[in-house]
Amino acid sequence: MTKKKKKRFPKKGKSSTFNKKKLKNLILTILYEEPGKTINYKQVATWLGINDIETRKLVNVVLQELHDDDYLQEISRGKYKLKAKTGTACGIVEIQPQGFAYVNSEEVERPVLVSSRNLKHAMKGDKVRIRLYARRKKHDLEGEVVEILERAKTIFVGTVQTSRNFAFLIPAGKVGFDIFIPKEKLNGAKNGQKAIAEIVEWPENAKSPFGKIVEVLGDVGDNNAEMHSILAEFELPHKYPEKVNKAAEKIPLEIPKEEITKRRDLRAVTTFTIDPADAKDFDDALSLQKLDNGNWEVGIHIADVTHYVTPNTIIEEEAESRATSVYLVDRVIPMLPEHLSNGVCSLRPNEDKLCFSAIFEMDDAANISKEWFGKTVIHSNRRFTYEEAQEIIETGEGDFNSEMLVLDKLAKLLRDQRFKKGSIAFDRFELKFNIDEAGKPLSVYFKEAKDSNKLIEEFMLLANKQVAEFIGKSSEKKSPKTFIYRIHDKPDPEKLESLNTFIQRFGYGLQLTTPKLITNSLNNLLSNVKGKKEQNVVETLAIRTMAKAAYSTRNIGHYGLSFEYYSHFTSPIRRYPDMMVHRLLEKYLKGERSANEQKYESLCKHSSDMETRAAYAERASIKYKQVEFMQEHIGKIYRGTISGITDWGIYVELLNKIEGMVPIRELDDDFYIFDEKNYALVGRHSNKTYQLGDEVTVKIWRTNLERKQLDFQLVENENIESFE
Repeated sequence: MTKKKKKRFPKKGKSSTFNKKKLKNLILTILYEEPGKTINYKQVATWLGINDIETRKLVNVVLQELHDDDYLQEISRGKYKLKAKTGTACGIVEIQPQGFAYVNSEEVERPVLVSSRNLKHAMKGDKVRIRLYARRKKHDLEGEVVEILERAKTIFVGTVQTSRNFAFLIPAGKVGFDIFIPKEKLNGAKNGQKAIAEIVEWPENAKSPFGKIVEVLGDVGDNNAEMHSILAEFELPHKYPEKVNKAAEKIPLEIPKEEITKRRDLRAVTTFTIDPADAKDFDDALSLQKLDNGNWEVGIHIADVTHYVTPNTIIEEEAESRATSVYLVDRVIPMLPEHLSNGVCSLRPNEDKLCFSAIFEMDDAANISKEWFGKTVIHSNRRFTYEEAQEIIETGEGDFNSEMLVLDKLAKLLRDQRFKKGSIAFDRFELKFNIDEAGKPLSVYFKEAKDSNKLIEEFMLLANKQVAEFIGKSSEKKSPKTFIYRIHDKPDPEKLESLNTFIQRFGYGLQLTTPKLITNSLNNLLSNVKGKKEQNVVETLAIRTMAKAAYSTRNIGHYGLSFEYYSHFTSPIRRYPDMMVHRLLEKYLKGERSANEQKYESLCKHSSDMETRAAYAERASIKYKQVEFMQEHIGKIYRGTISGITDWGIYVELLNKIEGMVPIRELDDDFYIFDEKNYALVGRHSNKTYQLGDEVTVKIWRTNLERKQLDFQLVENENIESFE
């Protein structure tokens, strides 16, 4: 009789190759094969050969998240079992341009194909339950939607088209349907206007959903209407409820004397702010003084928003709902009413202000010997713009020049320390527009981070890191305390391999055996490509290998910064997670017990989601202005670099960093096949190849502001224009 071998998880390599996505797939794969099995994080770590503490923590977080997402049930503390499954799965719909969809689910090994007729009116991003079909071919995985569990959105922005008795809203973007609007539900909207509609119902046999107009934004082409429509597209508000503004305006600017007596008084210490020239919400300030022992005391002072915005108030509810300020190309939509963001809380010069501070004692080498966190009152002596601070750093002359130069020196030392420990150096430019009063873009320019920007960045990173360490490390030694961390998972191993293959054509390479070697070789790569024609393509692909940072109560560290503990403490005027961090830090400094993890984890997920929406809205506004700016350049010819390859076209970035697309249907000299692995389009007959990073010449062909679309045509190298 032969002994039956006990089944084990497949060993998939070293711990450095495991990230959350990969661990989830491995855990679910083995549990589907052994549905009755009970597991804990130690067993999983043993099966996968994981010995390092960092990855073992990640396994525990993954098990908790699979439980949160309803894949596992917790039998007893820390022990999990697969929830009973039938021939169904739950997942998120991803509509394809051809009309069919894929449903991505953790419960199956690959996306499930759902034909358009079996979608049951499911839309992009909806969470659905699907019934899985028996496989007809080896590689097929198909199904049909049986239930829509959660709509991704019911509010759409678009253009109104009216007829005699009814109207349609034509949604912006690639939605795939129009919304039928009965005449009595038009809410005053006129033909051709931008408006917001809400879907009321979608009858099973109806081609279009039924809706109503909830807000008229204005005429197509009007800058305010277009910016408001971008906000509405991502379900972001463009104005404040009047009752919230009125509640904010009741909060006085004056600080009661009794409040000052409760705080550490730092008004006599030299303090200043450094911000963009057009900023009004100054939420951080720096102070510096020389101590008797020769060390430096550096104060990082953050607006004490939570002193003014208290729980169970309408201002708090609004801030929680918004979760972030939104930065469009020509405006800011603040998380807090302007009376607070630009007035009461803003650390304006020559005014006493309430702060939550992180204060560090440092030597000349930027080594920290002491730290203190607590409530303070400060008085900013000067407001600097980044440009003013940069001039002082470069010339050594100007107001508070000695303090500025010391802080610059310490910041550079902190930066060097950070990179030696594995931080990745993504220094990306920002595309900016000079815009006239009507919102029309007049010119484009690039904003790069200089020493003054990096000075502020390093001290904000320091405060965020030390606050997170202060709570995180003490929690591990004693009873765990719920806290808000800014987490960043390890890169996708397959994407790293793909990047490594691609960059070899330029003579570069990555070492992928350990986390330390990965970060070192990534930094070397980013340094070596600077100033080269392939710089933007390589940097873009490197960024795409990275996971997306998010908020969570479950700390897995921050890979990109190489911090074991990291949080967001320094921007409570514009980020709700920072407000949560302030409240929790204050609570724990008083010795109070841990907060409810489930409540804060839910708020973390909401904040991460709103941050993503805000980022998409910002990109959409930039894209709109790019297309609007290039309308003046139709017919002109420019040099560019291929920045993206898809099966529908070639994306080309011009020298002014504006990107457009050459539709594949316009390549009429051959039939081109998309080579995804090599980021290329290859002609079937000619073998002619268009590859990521190639230089090309294009003509500005057409613009579509409604779709934020800029189309190019490939042309020969003649009559090339310059943007200068």
